[in-house]
Amino acid sequence: MTSLPRTQHVIASGLVAAVGIWVAYLSFTQEPADAFLFPRMISSVFVVLALFTFGKAVLGHTKVGNGLDRQSMANIAPGLIVALIFVFWAAKSLGFYTASTIAFFVLLSLYDPAPHGAASSWIKRIAISAGFLVVMYGLFAKLLNVFTPREIFF
Repeated sequence: MTSLPRTQHVIASGLVAAVGIWVAYLSFTQEPADAFLFPRMISSVFVVLALFTFGKAVLGHTKVGNGLDRQSMANIAPGLIVALIFVFWAAKSLGFYTASTIAFFVLLSLYDPAPHGAASSWIKRIAISAGFLVVMYGLFAKLLNVFTPREIFF
């Protein structure tokens, strides 16, 4: 593996590990503790996997891909921007379910190869997004019975 892809693997896995540690720290320091049981479990697993991946990258044992070129970064950038808006603003301002549905719909619209000029593709995107909302609500509110950020809508 050449130096640039290895450096990209180390940087990317290091950033993911740092975010994982941050999320785990937040989930273990927030109250009420019962509301953060699920995030604690998931973030702990996330941290272990992220640190394992980071360690592999540092040791040069990562055998996936050749790094990211400019075109790949240009393809990823819109989704990354939507994710950052969701995480740092939308989930708290609009409510978890509303923001998740909007983010999912935008990502689906950005990356779905179906033509944007056809009404049927928009109907499909709306139906898939509505189904996503139902699954998210059923999973978090009904099955796991965990709290989600609530604001304007729900």
